[in-house]
Amino acid sequence: MAELRWNPLLRTWTMVAGNRQARPNLRTDGCPFCPGSGNVPSTYDVLEYDNDFPALTTDPDEPDAVGSELSPVAANYGKCEVILYSSQHDVSLHDLSVAHLTRLVELWTERQRILSSDPRIKYIFPFENRGEEVGVTIRHPHGQLYAYPFVPLKIRTELDSARAWHDEHGSCLFCDLAREEMSDGRRVVLSNGSFVAYIPSFTDYPYGVFVASRAHKGSFLDFTSSERTDLARMLKTLTGGFDLLFARRFPYMMCIHQTPVNSLEDAGCEESYHFHIEFYPPLRNETTVKYYASSEMGAWAACNPLRVEDTAPALAAACRRFEQTDVKP
Repeated sequence: MAELRWNPLLRTWTMVAGNRQARPNLRTDGCPFCPGSGNVPSTYDVLEYDNDFPALTTDPDEPDAVGSELSPVAANYGKCEVILYSSQHDVSLHDLSVAHLTRLVELWTERQRILSSDPRIKYIFPFENRGEEVGVTIRHPHGQLYAYPFVPLKIRTELDSARAWHDEHGSCLFCDLAREEMSDGRRVVLSNGSFVAYIPSFTDYPYGVFVASRAHKGSFLDFTSSERTDLARMLKTLTGGFDLLFARRFPYMMCIHQTPVNSLEDAGCEESYHFHIEFYPPLRNETTVKYYASSEMGAWAACNPLRVEDTAPALAAACRRFEQTDVKP
């Protein structure tokens, strides 16, 4: 049984998905995403694969009869997809060529176009969990995409903040943040013609990079061909730098934030909201995890154990080393 349950304290929905309890955990009897498994084509480069254990579905279950006026329930309408980065089992983003990663960006763009045509979908959220430290259960290179029937609370908070800034200053909050970071320079990790990667002073994590488009764009659908290629190149170099930083496979959560779709409440948000990617890497050094513990979870009061003015130069240097040694264009 799966459904949505309303949280009246935070005014947002919780997805309840009992079917996900049956997901395989680091299975050793073969990979469902490798050619020959019977689940995917015999050859592919990037691929959308419908999640076998979805929290959201276009054929939703009938909700349990547990709702009330305080906390109603709703059908779990939506879509959960797996985005396969490669047919090769043991590669990472940074092992793939820029041309290959551009096809990944184009697949994200295609899914954005297709899913946004469903008027019941309100927010499309591509993401990647990498590493056992963030709960990965299959090591094959892949991300996921959730198409929600509501705008999630964190996105709602960002939308409201961006709108308030725009109303007061007449400018985009994200554009202003990127300009300030580029002017300051201490926290900039990477930049190219279309994107800048920096660790904002306020991030929760020591290496919590933001990647933002230089031009004011709202979603994948707004990017030109050259911008898609620049994003592919940025993701390749950044994730390569992550792995060089501590000479180990670097865990992270990669969260892609875009404008909502089909949301009357957010009409006109394209003026104030801005495409960006937020990375949440839990490592604070090569062996120690920075846990998102009681203060962060219980009070939303984050505490970063390191100064990002120290971590950003270290990550920037690792990215430069990657660029110097990478052999795939």
